[in-house]
Amino acid sequence: MSGQGEFALIARHFAPLTKGVPLAFGLTDDAAMLKPRKGQALVVTADAIVEGVHYLPDDPPETIARKLLRVNLSDLAAKGATPRAYLLTAAFPRDVKEPWIAAFARGLKQDQAHFGVHLLGGDTVATPGPATFSLTAIGEVPGARMLRRSGARPGDLVCVSGTIGDGGFGLAELRQPHPDLTDAQRRFLIARYRIPQPRTRLGPSLLGLASAALDVSDGLIQDLGHIARQSGVGLSIDAAAVPLSPAGLAIARGDPPARLRALSAGDDYEIAFTVPKARLKAMEAAAAKARIRVSVIGRVMKGQGVTVLGPDGTPFEAGPGGFDHFGR
Repeated sequence: MSGQGEFALIARHFAPLTKGVPLAFGLTDDAAMLKPRKGQALVVTADAIVEGVHYLPDDPPETIARKLLRVNLSDLAAKGATPRAYLLTAAFPRDVKEPWIAAFARGLKQDQAHFGVHLLGGDTVATPGPATFSLTAIGEVPGARMLRRSGARPGDLVCVSGTIGDGGFGLAELRQPHPDLTDAQRRFLIARYRIPQPRTRLGPSLLGLASAALDVSDGLIQDLGHIARQSGVGLSIDAAAVPLSPAGLAIARGDPPARLRALSAGDDYEIAFTVPKARLKAMEAAAAKARIRVSVIGRVMKGQGVTVLGPDGTPFEAGPGGFDHFGR
């Protein structure tokens, strides 16, 4: 973008996102400061999104920015953390136009207000390659009670928030619209792909209830495999119990394998977690208070890996599923 200096762009579009955070120093210094509140520990996570990999080149810049922030807030939510602030590194293509950057910043501003977070700092560069954005999100948990992947035990129940498969279905809609969907269903699925819904109200309420948790970003089966591996257990999942949205069900009615594809689709950003049976009712009460649907989809057992049970109750080979940046 000719004629526009890096520091002028930062001052115009990103410094205003630090309003109300004096220790960000208006993005005029090399670093910012963040003080944990009394009795709280900081939780830090980072995710990047790349044009053509995590979003389509013609996606609106506002939704790209919102997805970037939300996928990181989803990680915090799955750790039981309440979000506070974030750092942003933006690598814009050299030919980017300033209105595109302005729209990107507006998307961040909109979601900052919604989730109660602020920009602390970061870096802005130009790149000859595709646009690439990396965001580091910072949250808090009481003491050191962060939910981890490694706490599941045999006998625990496997649960998931919201509905599964919508992100993958939404991406498919952008590429080839499904003939059996209404316009409203199509818009819903596309919105689920472009603008995830991090479960920031549910996550902190799972502290002391869930035994293990993570967010579903690369596909339900693949991500549950992380819990199985880190906890040293096996997970048995009932495919019929995995919740689909009305739009997802509309697709599955005419295409039964779509239900299985939903198990390996990425971009859902729901929370998958395990909970001891004795804490089930307390967990359900917490989910109801957070106004988030939670479904029991399986159980933890001795063994290893993830087993998926078909409609007749017998295991079937679902494959590893999920997205792998370096898979072949």
